[in-house]
Amino acid sequence: MHAVLVRTLFAVCLIYVLISATSEPEEFKNWPAGETPQEIGRKVAERFASGPHTNFARPSPPTQITYPETITWYGALTFAQLSRDREISRRLIERFDRLTSSEANLIPTPVHVDSTVWGSVPLEIYIETKDLGYLGWGLRFANAQWDETTVDGLTSQTRFWIDDMYMITLVQVQAYRATGDAKYTNRAALEMSAYLKSLQQPNGLFFHAPNAPFFWGRGNGWVAAGMTELLRSLPPDDPRRPEILESYRKMMSELLILQGRDGLWRQLLDRPDSWPETSSTAMFTFAMITGVKEGWLGGKEYRMAARKAWLGLVSNLNSDGDLRNVCEGTNISGDVNYYLGRARNTGDLHGQGPLLWCASALLR
Repeated sequence: MHAVLVRTLFAVCLIYVLISATSEPEEFKNWPAGETPQEIGRKVAERFASGPHTNFARPSPPTQITYPETITWYGALTFAQLSRDREISRRLIERFDRLTSSEANLIPTPVHVDSTVWGSVPLEIYIETKDLGYLGWGLRFANAQWDETTVDGLTSQTRFWIDDMYMITLVQVQAYRATGDAKYTNRAALEMSAYLKSLQQPNGLFFHAPNAPFFWGRGNGWVAAGMTELLRSLPPDDPRRPEILESYRKMMSELLILQGRDGLWRQLLDRPDSWPETSSTAMFTFAMITGVKEGWLGGKEYRMAARKAWLGLVSNLNSDGDLRNVCEGTNISGDVNYYLGRARNTGDLHGQGPLLWCASALLR
């Protein structure tokens, strides 16, 4: 009888430990009314699903699907799946299906990181539906990225802009998630390692490019989100995982210091006189939420920072579901005033997409 009681108590304790280890952090609960990830995510996903194809923030229609639309589409799909919103999922898939018929002219050509990332959308639809037709579309784009390589085995699309570390990473990681083939994570990890060695600075942040020595907010957001997506799927025994995780943690530590009292990060991260920018904030928030949930980031300070950032983002969302203070599309420049003077858009998909990534991360 005593042995049975001991075993029972041990089992109860083990269950309690497991439940405690996987429970949602308190900081990710008890959101104010109207500010939950379910409510915000649905508003933004609905806004996207019912909207037209966009040409960045320009009034003219696009000649092909742009990467801001792609990354918003991906975020809307994951949110709809995680929130079990079948209606929005259906509409997002129908949006894709039109590209294979009446809107086929809008399908991009996978010759550049910004166009190749489109493959992540059909791959996500395949992951959710298991329809092989979508898998074929996605793999064609992921594989085309490695049709030509450098002597180091990198894709010929490599250009050493930190934006690339989301664009390249996402389509390759999505191909891995769809197939389980490690060649895709090997590609993504090889690229990430090369970019980290080239662009990460001693403080953990990243110059936009070797000839653009500024800590641009969204550029750093791209690489933070790229590292996060890769770490979510990179096998524990991958030899490059330790260096990528170390770089991720180093970056998150510096971001804790630079976060504003309003929960936001700045257009130039190390310039407190620059304006609060929401697309970068959403990308960093996604990275921190995921890091907390995956156990990569310890300490209450990260949970508090992620919560404060989410609430700061929500405060910048207007009644139409459009995020304010999103930096317009940005090239590289050696002039600091180029970055400080960028326009602040409302409803720009550069911000809408990452806000959906955050909602998805909170539900995941």
